[in-house]
Amino acid sequence: MYVCLCKNVTDHRIRGAVEEGARSWREVQQQTGCATQCGKCASTGKDITREAIKAEMNNAAEWLAYAV
Repeated sequence: MYVCLCKNVTDHRIRGAVEEGARSWREVQQQTGCATQCGKCASTGKDITREAIKAEMNNAAEWLAYAV
């Protein structure tokens, strides 16, 4: 789904930025350009970023080792 029409940014591109290490909305904006022109997509972009970061952190937590 296109999130930012001005910069042609999709939800997949936002999630990809998070998978590549972005951990904040500002970092996602820097990598994708989302919401840097008209700003109408900022709310949706932030929501997708927040969900993607939560998912990425949960995936990372699954690989933690626990002492037995």
